[in-house]
Amino acid sequence: MSTITRTLRNLRRVGIKDAAHQMQNIGDTKAGTLIGTDRYGNKYFENMAEELPLRTRWVDYKQSEYDASQIEPGWHAWMSYLVDNPPTVDKLIQTGVRPWELPEHRPMLTLSRGAYKTYSTTRPKVSAWTPIAAPR
Repeated sequence: MSTITRTLRNLRRVGIKDAAHQMQNIGDTKAGTLIGTDRYGNKYFENMAEELPLRTRWVDYKQSEYDASQIEPGWHAWMSYLVDNPPTVDKLIQTGVRPWELPEHRPMLTLSRGAYKTYSTTRPKVSAWTPIAAPR
């Protein structure tokens, strides 16, 4: 959470529309330089001067319903401070569309109806009891 003066300073830097968008999505106002955009439309920012350590990089997701699977591997490495240079600069972590990748993003289905469910091939040890009603 930020102080009132920091919030007002960031409001002046980014504008009312972007500040309201940030408060809705991340719960804080941040001002920084745009580092790059990935193929899904997510924007990556960095501010080394004013932010706390390990909170200097953040992502502005394109979709309002977001999850961590929407970040590409190179950008994920940069966001989690595994590498210093973003994928726009570092050719080693720059990702393209691989032959086995799908062209569009599939959301992570954990804790939803579409989640993977295992299938057991073993017989159950207990059989279920089915009551039989006697005719009247």
